[in-house]
Amino acid sequence: MIPEKPEPLAAPTETSEAASSPNLMPEFAALREQISRTILGQRTLVDRLLIALLADGHLLVEGAPGLAKTTAIKELAAGLEGDFHRIQFTPDLLPADLTGTEIYRPHDGSFRFDRGPIFHNLLLADEVNRAPAKVQSALLEAMGERQVTVGRETYPLPGLFLVMATQNPIEQEGTYPLPEAQLDRFLMHVRVDYPDLDTERAILRLNRDEAQRGRAVSPAVVLKQADVFAARQAIFRLYMAPEVENYLVHLVMATRNPGAYASDLAGWLRFGASPRATIALDRCSRALAWLNGRDYVSPEDVQAVAPDILRHRVLLSYESEAEGRRPDDFIAALLARVPAP
Repeated sequence: MIPEKPEPLAAPTETSEAASSPNLMPEFAALREQISRTILGQRTLVDRLLIALLADGHLLVEGAPGLAKTTAIKELAAGLEGDFHRIQFTPDLLPADLTGTEIYRPHDGSFRFDRGPIFHNLLLADEVNRAPAKVQSALLEAMGERQVTVGRETYPLPGLFLVMATQNPIEQEGTYPLPEAQLDRFLMHVRVDYPDLDTERAILRLNRDEAQRGRAVSPAVVLKQADVFAARQAIFRLYMAPEVENYLVHLVMATRNPGAYASDLAGWLRFGASPRATIALDRCSRALAWLNGRDYVSPEDVQAVAPDILRHRVLLSYESEAEGRRPDDFIAALLARVPAP
């Protein structure tokens, strides 16, 4: 079991990194609330954006149009010291439209690299599945390698670099679905749904108030990039008990051999999650615990982020698909059967 007051990883001293680092939890909590006051009814999306920021990963967000996906990342960008850019992915998009291209200068016979929109801190890849495979590959390579190669030159991307790609689950005609190997590059696959009745009414009133106000209100919280980098280090100082770490690893192993954990799950999958899922579970559960103001990771933290981390990394068998099962059904069954500490 997890102790109520776990021992720290090392005894704090005046010269220790923990003692010299500022407590950034209140600043991130304020940013979380600031975004949530505008993005009503999508607390999970807001939390996943902040988790991806802390875990240094990228998000794939799936939901119907009009559910504040674009507004959410724009609000995050407004609360950070950095720049934001949105790219509408279309079938005629070229890789150079994303990465940039070399421009010939006739007056001296040289080439100058004109940087593309991918060189921003926060990037919204809107409807990423509408672009052809070459464009998707260029984006996902930049996400994985954190650099862009054009011709013989390689250009590093900004240290703070987060991509939120969106997919529309309604219209699939004329789309280019992302292969499983490319989906694995995303830290989390988040699904957003419609708000409930009370939230819908609150959205209406908020929109009316903003229209009457006539101008945008400057954000009260703006975090520096150095604060983000410091917070990324802080999440690794959280205490994770060996039992929780073992539970985390067993969840991933169970996706590769589910029959060993529950006989009724045998045959559900063709392929399980890669080691990227293990790393993502560790980082994201730490980030969630840190955002919630705790200095230790609980099994509930792992369970909370597991569906978003695993749903795009498990591939159901043909039999399961024929029976109408979904990856979320398997993940729910897995969390119910793998014993938590």
